[in-house]
Amino acid sequence: MKEQLSIALFQQDIAWEDPDANYLLVNNAFANIQDCDILVVPETFNTGFGDHMALQAEQPLGPTFDFAVEMARLHDALFVGTWTVRDQGVVYNRMHLVQPDGQYHYYDKAHTFRMSSEASQIARGRRHPLVQWRGWTICPAICYDLRFPKWLRNTPNLDYHLMIVCANWPGSRHEAWTTLLKARAIENLAYVAGCNRIGTDSTGINYAGRSAIIDYRGIGTQAPPPAALVRRRPRPRQGEIFQSSLSASKLLTFRSHWPFNLDFD
Repeated sequence: MKEQLSIALFQQDIAWEDPDANYLLVNNAFANIQDCDILVVPETFNTGFGDHMALQAEQPLGPTFDFAVEMARLHDALFVGTWTVRDQGVVYNRMHLVQPDGQYHYYDKAHTFRMSSEASQIARGRRHPLVQWRGWTICPAICYDLRFPKWLRNTPNLDYHLMIVCANWPGSRHEAWTTLLKARAIENLAYVAGCNRIGTDSTGINYAGRSAIIDYRGIGTQAPPPAALVRRRPRPRQGEIFQSSLSASKLLTFRSHWPFNLDFD
């Protein structure tokens, strides 16, 4: 297990339904990142979260997958993000965890957001895999999943070390976002990295970002809200990088001293 795992989150202002523009945004954002183990982008980073996600779904190994492989190889890192995929005629909001050698793991969002059109156009995933990377075990999650602790529950054996959440979480509910990230970290004795978008989509929904990397105690660092929110006037942004390093020894020591998992229900 690698002692220091470096992770970079890109708070992207997603170009609406324009994959090529978003590839450029992501490529430029990570251009100066060095010695990083994991690169994370928001949910549906290539198009945005909207009513046309099913129409824009790609084949499983389509152009966005090719871009993800390119990024993983360029930075020798695991590239993590979601985009919609049509697999055997069924559309999923699929998180891809892509390695530099082109191998990948995937997780299909289990809790599609019923208060939007996602639930009517995107199928729910039924499997919840854990992913191995550089000795760490990762639990994938997508946006609305964060509200369902049973789905994200670490077992009494503490099967995973890090949860990665890709999201399009609106700014109007940013307090819930922050609180739930901390709760999932504390109850599962794991690091939680939540990557959220910023900006305003074509429907007028505003996103506050507030991406965060939280440790097993519920303590961590969180990106400040975009200046446009603070000043209450629009200001063009393309996004920003939020980066941190996770310690394996500190996590394992805490688990040893405070084995709350032995009393899990």
